[in-house]
Amino acid sequence: MNDAPAHALFAAGDVTLHSGIVFPDMKLSYRTHGRLNARRDNVILYPTSFGAQHSDVDWLIAPGGALNPETHFIVQVDLFGNGLSSSPSNTAHEFGPAGYPLVSYHDAVRVQQRLLTEELGIARLAMVYGWSMGGMQAYHWASLFPEMVERIAVVCGSARCSPFNTVFLESVRAALTTDPAFRDGRFTSHPAAGLRAMGRVYAGWAMSHAFYRDELWRADGFPSLEAYLAGSWDTAFAHRDANNLLAQLATWQAGDISRSPAFEGDFPRAMAAITAKVLLMPGRTDAYFQQDDSAREIPLLTGARSAELVPVPSDHGHRAGNPARNAADSAFLNATVSAFLQR
Repeated sequence: MNDAPAHALFAAGDVTLHSGIVFPDMKLSYRTHGRLNARRDNVILYPTSFGAQHSDVDWLIAPGGALNPETHFIVQVDLFGNGLSSSPSNTAHEFGPAGYPLVSYHDAVRVQQRLLTEELGIARLAMVYGWSMGGMQAYHWASLFPEMVERIAVVCGSARCSPFNTVFLESVRAALTTDPAFRDGRFTSHPAAGLRAMGRVYAGWAMSHAFYRDELWRADGFPSLEAYLAGSWDTAFAHRDANNLLAQLATWQAGDISRSPAFEGDFPRAMAAITAKVLLMPGRTDAYFQQDDSAREIPLLTGARSAELVPVPSDHGHRAGNPARNAADSAFLNATVSAFLQR
């Protein structure tokens, strides 16, 4: 079904970022599944989430599912900072005293648009699908390139990073950078202790109160809460480059579809620019991409052809939107998005 290489790079050249900084020889990693149809209108763009590479989230791409390679041409794009696309870990260029620059969602989406149009010859997207930071990219796509986007499915994501979400990210950054390997704004060696502390902080935010109260971690075979924390969260980020994680935290915190010359910070105007069909799927118990924020976004989507709010009825917190090992949440997600894709 798929004769594309496992991993390809789009050479974007020297890219002037939203900040005005020039990022030399920028590269975007991507992976495709399935084939383009004759009309070239069966494309689903699938951006990655925080810390993830395309292979971490391709479990959702399967025959019969929402992202079906038998019917759609699915393009996974690796968000800058994930170690495959341009990132601190693979960029030799010295950016000066300020260090590695902020690569905003606007920067990322503009390079993704170049990949699609310049390299793949794609002018129209049936859907942009994303979870968490992937969902934030979907929102940016719909606002920046409304003429290209038929639908967006935003799963446990938002159009901008809320103040509460920012506080969560500050706690993650603080835990990570307490490691002595963090010096002068960057990590000089692998911060094992910092990554473990980050995982412990993340555990309290990513899963819900009910998840811990009802000991839902037992379903994965853990005999105790400590065993779950040690087995799932102490090593959750251990294989990632810490400087890459810092770069993506900065992207996340700066996320706001209105922070561009086109909208000059006018959030309602940026939301009204979206003409796609919109599906918002917050996790009912998600602590930092909260259901109420999605509900407040719906009335602002005045230009959208349709806008639906369908919360994921799960006690798995933020992870309800990425239920690789949770059959009930996975079935709900696949059924809801599949139905949306037919409308």
